[in-house]
Amino acid sequence: MNKSIKKFLVTVSAIGAILFPVLAPAFAGAAPATTVASGVCGGANLSVTPEACPTNGSTDTTLNNIIKTVIDLLTLVVGFISVVFLILGAFKYITSGGDSGKVTSAKNTILYALIGLVVVAVAQVIVRVVLGKATTSIV
Repeated sequence: MNKSIKKFLVTVSAIGAILFPVLAPAFAGAAPATTVASGVCGGANLSVTPEACPTNGSTDTTLNNIIKTVIDLLTLVVGFISVVFLILGAFKYITSGGDSGKVTSAKNTILYALIGLVVVAVAQVIVRVVLGKATTSIV
């Protein structure tokens, strides 16, 4: 592998490793800080009456939110990787110098990166439809 490609991938990985802890709470929908009452309502104290605890949502809604958050995060990561491979394939294509083996390899990289992006998009749609149907059938 070319030294400049390796340098590029290391740089992108380093930037991703630095930014991921900063941006992950934004993508994960960071919850506000919990209060003592929410801890009590969550089951820490069994002597609390049901009237003291407001019902903000059911368990299935929370599970759907967790699944959506995980799927969104995975989609973001896989989409980012596909775009990196798309750029890598384009770079390989430009630097192939007319060598048929390198051109074929670059075209395959670009093709598979595009297929990856399409699969991620279709998977996102399928998950949204299934979660939508599951939510409406439970309620």
